[in-house]
Amino acid sequence: MAKKVTRRSFLKRVFGSLFTVAGVGAGGYYYAGHIEPMLLDINHHTIVKKSIPKSFNDFKIVQFSDTHLGFQYDRQQLIELIEKINKLKPDIIFFTGDLMDAPNKYQEGNQLIPLLKKLYAPFGKFAIYGNHDHGGYGSNIYKSIMEQAEFKLLQNSNQKITLLDGSAIYIIGIDDAMLGKPDLMTALNGVPEDSFKILLSHAPDLADEAKEFNIQLQLSGHSHGGQVKIPFIGALVKPPFAEIYHEGFYEIGDTPLTLYVNRGIGTTRLPFRFLSKPELTVFTLLSE
Repeated sequence: MAKKVTRRSFLKRVFGSLFTVAGVGAGGYYYAGHIEPMLLDINHHTIVKKSIPKSFNDFKIVQFSDTHLGFQYDRQQLIELIEKINKLKPDIIFFTGDLMDAPNKYQEGNQLIPLLKKLYAPFGKFAIYGNHDHGGYGSNIYKSIMEQAEFKLLQNSNQKITLLDGSAIYIIGIDDAMLGKPDLMTALNGVPEDSFKILLSHAPDLADEAKEFNIQLQLSGHSHGGQVKIPFIGALVKPPFAEIYHEGFYEIGDTPLTLYVNRGIGTTRLPFRFLSKPELTVFTLLSE
């Protein structure tokens, strides 16, 4: 279990990070507030595991996360992001939480439905809860939007993905660690032990629990890659449940479990990114 961090200590880190960025001068301050948040990395990775059925070779996954609409990210940017995702021609799409920054205050929620509905993947679109999706009495708001947009919302549940030859992989989604009630045992109900499993968990640090369940791949968000990073120091902003694992690949446990932490699209709390560009991730599966 990750070490508990109070809101006060977390905000202290955020402001400390901001002052550090500001210290590089007005140019750095402008870059962090107006340029880097508008950039986008599209990162391609191959996942090689012996448990991946051979018929799933070249199966393409696109993960996006943490848009935080209503804070700094807007609908027009979402439209452009959706176009980019569809051009990648994914087989399956995963959204790993935090759609709106404050769901009960966001006035354009219904307008998101037709936009998200345009996302297309032949094997489906799947989403999980992030802490902001629950926050501000947002749980039902988020659920309604995602389901009307034809996303399958996985909340301590799983979905089997089957090809024509009968081979299958399993998508497992758990609830958010901060404001939800994640339950891996329930989520894994009915999933064969020897199957290839992809776990969607907004909170990356839950990988330390997931490694005990023969899960091969975990995809997470939440951390924003630190949102603000300082050379030779690293990420200064690490929220609760993203303190151990906050960006990129990690190999955890004996199996091992491969964890990937996506940097997300938007920002939260403060509208800055520094050396932590927004990210869209493309994974291609390959049987070992």
